[in-house]
Amino acid sequence: MIAIPTFGYKSHIAIDRKYGFIRGSAVTSASYADGRMLKQVVTTDNTAGDVWADSAYRSQANEKWLASKMLTSRIHRRKPAGKPMPQATARANAKKSSIRARVEHVFAHQKQRFGLMIRTIGLARAEAKLTLANLAYNFDRLIFHERRRSMG
Repeated sequence: MIAIPTFGYKSHIAIDRKYGFIRGSAVTSASYADGRMLKQVVTTDNTAGDVWADSAYRSQANEKWLASKMLTSRIHRRKPAGKPMPQATARANAKKSSIRARVEHVFAHQKQRFGLMIRTIGLARAEAKLTLANLAYNFDRLIFHERRRSMG
């Protein structure tokens, strides 16, 4: 058997809730911690003041940064180690998941519709490929909204 090296990359995106456009993105290697990317993806020029994210983005530093930018944290909470998750936290996470699912739909759209599979060596090539996929996704969203608007 020949050993085939595999390389992993993560795409971090920020979308707006109203129209679903990708407003910010960043690409990292798969080993890079998610929490470090929040400041690069989230901007204050968005009209909303809420930030919805996975529990990997929750840290004291990120919570402090969001508060300093006057943004409301809607980041999932982690399950306590070795204990069951409290019911109130589980319900709150479930409510947050219904909104955060829109971001997962973007990734699913890119994978299914565009056949997006990152098989490149090097972060720069992966970033170029993902940036083009994000642009194509935004064009799809624009066409969707334009059609919807023209039909009444």
